Amino acid sequence: MPILVFVSLFTLLDFVILFTIGSEIGLLVTLLLVIGTGVVGLHLIRKEGVATFARARQRMQAGEIPSSELFTGAALIFGGALLMAPGFLSDALGLACLIPTARRLLFKLLTTLGLKATAQSTTGYYESHTYQRETYSNHRPDSASSSEAPQEPIEGDFISRDEPKNRG
Repeated sequence: MPILVFVSLFTLLDFVILFTIGSEIGLLVTLLLVIGTGVVGLHLIRKEGVATFARARQRMQAGEIPSSELFTGAALIFGGALLMAPGFLSDALGLACLIPTARRLLFKLLTTLGLKATAQSTTGYYESHTYQRETYSNHRPDSASSSEAPQEPIEGDFISRDEPKNRG
């Protein structure tokens, strides 16, 4: 619900600014600016999005996680979409998504917020499922309540079904 309110207020403010500036500079100039930024946004989505995802594919083939490439691609596509939207406020935000320094700051901010949100959402799980060694120090493996105590890991070998068996 809060995101819907934010998007609605952003759109309303964007149109208010568009109409205010449009009444000052004239209809023809406003239309040319809106159409021009739309064309630039469409070109950006087509060109940079494909190039960024190609770089991400290369990193995946090399066995690396392409997190920065995916974020860059998403920011460029989001920026291009904002440039296609009619309005000067959305154009300003779209241009901010195109500037590499602004993208890096946004990436750091979102990463920090994402890590905090993940830590907060999983803290309850780890706190409720953490065992303390002292509680089970007198536990014997052959007792009837062995399912309540944490088990020590069992060491051993395994054979994957995907691997061919060695015949030799």
